[in-house]
Amino acid sequence: MKKFFTSESVTEGHPDKVCDEISDAILDEILKSDKNARCAIECCAAYDRLLIMGEVTTTAKVDVEKVARNVIENIGYTEGSFAYDKCRIDVALHRQSPDIALGVDGGNETGAGDQGMMFGYACRETEELMPLPLSLSHKLAKRLADVRKSGLLPYLRPDGKTQVTVEYDGKRAVRVEAVVISTQHAENASQEKLKEDIKREVINKVIPAEFLDDKTKYFINPTGRFIIGGPEGDSGLTGRKIIVDTYGGRCAHGGGAFSGKDATKVDRSAAYMARYICKNLVAAGLCDEAEIQIAYAIGVAKPVSVFVDTFGTGKIPDGEIADIVVNEFDLRPAAIIKALGLTAPVFSATSAYGHFGKSGLAWEKCDRAESLKKHLK
Repeated sequence: MKKFFTSESVTEGHPDKVCDEISDAILDEILKSDKNARCAIECCAAYDRLLIMGEVTTTAKVDVEKVARNVIENIGYTEGSFAYDKCRIDVALHRQSPDIALGVDGGNETGAGDQGMMFGYACRETEELMPLPLSLSHKLAKRLADVRKSGLLPYLRPDGKTQVTVEYDGKRAVRVEAVVISTQHAENASQEKLKEDIKREVINKVIPAEFLDDKTKYFINPTGRFIIGGPEGDSGLTGRKIIVDTYGGRCAHGGGAFSGKDATKVDRSAAYMARYICKNLVAAGLCDEAEIQIAYAIGVAKPVSVFVDTFGTGKIPDGEIADIVVNEFDLRPAAIIKALGLTAPVFSATSAYGHFGKSGLAWEKCDRAESLKKHLK
């Protein structure tokens, strides 16, 4: 049966991603000196100013304004009203609420930093066990940044968005139906050259030729002009790209954002653990597709529920797989933090181009797959 699914991504210069990256960069800088810090850092960017706000309890001394300006410069905002050396930065950080601290300062029985439900997912569509539409969208967005920073397409500017629609025959991806790319550019760049360059140096370098055919549709800067971008063109906010950050809409989402939060916030740590579990279940051959929901109560260490859906691909019943998850993985926040090394400054690498599907991240390892195979009947 033919069907289509679409996912999107954004570049590191998208205003929401600028805010995510600054939030995570500040968090990492704090964790370098204080692994027990409590952080919930958010940013709001608009036109020529940036507000850094939230809760931080730490012994670390960090120049948050300097960190923010470094991030903005590295992204590529070196001119215009939001240039790293021109924009106004206001800081409004305060200590974590003592009411929240009561629930999360408990050693091995550290409670969840909030109530809520977190989801994880994995499937066999790509080598990294991620959905193909999102994987391609992230790679296109990253390629936009690479050709800009390398000087290959020097007229590109930091802001941009990508989108890919994949056609499926049942569960099998067969072709790309449509590619949408909107990229900020210099005022003197011609649209004709831009479209030719993006097709040649971005799309054709990322999407395998076997997925493209004469029916594939291309929409490159469909409005015809994208000169004003970043926070100068649209406001940005930490945590507003939660579907880009996770699975591109392929599975459910609990609603919690990631960036700027230390790992006692299960919005982040439990979502990472859920991905880790799903990836290992699929790699072990227990299923070809897996979605897991883990739910917590604030201040309580053990989850209140664990739900597994393998979409009919499980080699054993989903209820049995859920029991395996509960028995094989310690889902208390302190145990998750230890297992995935989440007191280290590892978060800046996640803030753009997705939190999942990247090599080098602890929650992307398949090191439990072999031991999980014992549950196959």
